[in-house]
Amino acid sequence: MYKVIILPLAKKDIQSAANWYNKQEKGLGKKITKQIRKRVKQIQQDPKTVAIRYNETRTAIVKGFPYMIHYLVIEQSKQIVVSAVFHTSQNPKKWRR
Repeated sequence: MYKVIILPLAKKDIQSAANWYNKQEKGLGKKITKQIRKRVKQIQQDPKTVAIRYNETRTAIVKGFPYMIHYLVIEQSKQIVVSAVFHTSQNPKKWRR
């Protein structure tokens, strides 16, 4: 199994999304966080089932929410590095910054 590393900026993305959804409806932030966690576990089992979208970056859709998890697979060390969790309406070039 692959080890998952979630970078600090990706954690910030997740927290921002959860905060926004909680403002819309109490408890909804917890639901998106749960769905992101669930999707990361699926990725961890077989990270290459998701197609490469940008250079070596893969993007996985979060079920029930318009968000994508951006990640790299480092085969040599069996690691998955989550670099961003973005709303699908955001420009994907933003995560590179």
